[in-house]
Amino acid sequence: MDALLAHKDEINEQLARYGVKFGIYKDGNFKERLFPFDPHPRQIAADDFRQLEKGLAQRVAALNHFLYDIYHEKKIIKDKIVPEEFVYRSPGYLAQCEDITPPKDRYSHISGIDLVLGKDGEWYVLEDNLRIPSGASYPLIARTLCRRCSPATFRQHRVVDNRDYGKLLKHTMDYVNTGGINVIFTPGRYNAAYFEHAYLAEQAGAVLAESGDLFVENRKLYCHTSCGATQVGALYRRISDEYLDPLFFEASSLIGIPNLMDAYMAGNVAILNTPGNGVADDKGIYYFVPRMVSYYLGEEPILKNAPTYLPYFPEDFAFVMEHIGQLVVKDVSEAGGYGVIFGEDLTKGQLDELKAAIRTSPRRFIAQEVVDFQDMPVTEGEEIVQRKADLRAFVLTAEKPVVWPSGLTRFSRNPDSFVVNSSQGGGFKDTWILCH
Repeated sequence: MDALLAHKDEINEQLARYGVKFGIYKDGNFKERLFPFDPHPRQIAADDFRQLEKGLAQRVAALNHFLYDIYHEKKIIKDKIVPEEFVYRSPGYLAQCEDITPPKDRYSHISGIDLVLGKDGEWYVLEDNLRIPSGASYPLIARTLCRRCSPATFRQHRVVDNRDYGKLLKHTMDYVNTGGINVIFTPGRYNAAYFEHAYLAEQAGAVLAESGDLFVENRKLYCHTSCGATQVGALYRRISDEYLDPLFFEASSLIGIPNLMDAYMAGNVAILNTPGNGVADDKGIYYFVPRMVSYYLGEEPILKNAPTYLPYFPEDFAFVMEHIGQLVVKDVSEAGGYGVIFGEDLTKGQLDELKAAIRTSPRRFIAQEVVDFQDMPVTEGEEIVQRKADLRAFVLTAEKPVVWPSGLTRFSRNPDSFVVNSSQGGGFKDTWILCH
């Protein structure tokens, strides 16, 4: 392991050379910065991963059932498992997608599930990402560079090979492909995750295309390639729903494909992930996922949510008002680590303001108990320090949900922070699944 740690600077230099950066818009300006890599891997024992794998597959299966249901029969609403307000008032719910059935009934083809490992040894799910979860490319390329810099490390440690992600992604796209080539649809160079779009296209043998390369004719999607106009059968979009098709969603979109949704509704192209998935990303809906597992699968949930309270319910509202100083309050409309408020950091006046906001819009917030999750070693200068870290696990669903035996471990670079998001200045690690 020491040999690998000694190559930290070299690995980060290689990552910079490959363009492994994270871009954000701040104050109206696009800024790119390196996504710092720490060579201390997160290590997960084979038996622990097997249990985690079962729980993740179960959760994603239930979420796929939920998405199909709410855009069709809405049984879970009729049976009062999920209040209709949490579906129809979610910004991720798209009424335009009602009664549209995606190829093979698959909604979330690539799911990113964020978890933390508590100091009690229990995994807790913090968030479900079913729209455009990013980050798989970072541990994928980092592992490649680590192997190159220190091959001896991987001869001494028995680690499950993670280099099959491209093959898993290709299989997922092939499974729903309606006839044609596989395309990864990027908004272009100035997108925050452009490196990933290009890298995954290479790994999966897919064509990387922007809107100018794609067009619809006779309700079929085509891509301009070196062989001429070629039909597209599966489109892995890395563009938000509202910008996908200016004739169906946001009319001002300059990065979408006119009539894409017409081709999709005709069954002539699969879109990964399916438009309308954002309703399942909603932090309010997160509260109900364990109930979905029981409702759709008839099983007990394997993975736990962090203890969560919905001010929408009177009993939860009363609890939140009384204990707000010890809770984490999240604005359901925010993402990327924004809108996360730790009650213990607020003054009495600020707590009163937060209470008033919750009282006015209880549907807008959730509150969670602070999960004391494990610290991980991080190299800082010449020292080894402990920092909070989470795990984004990736689940790819073709015939069934398959959990990639790796993942993106993100860590906070601030010793006093629980927020690990890259947009908040965090770094990342590789995740090793150990062999028996």
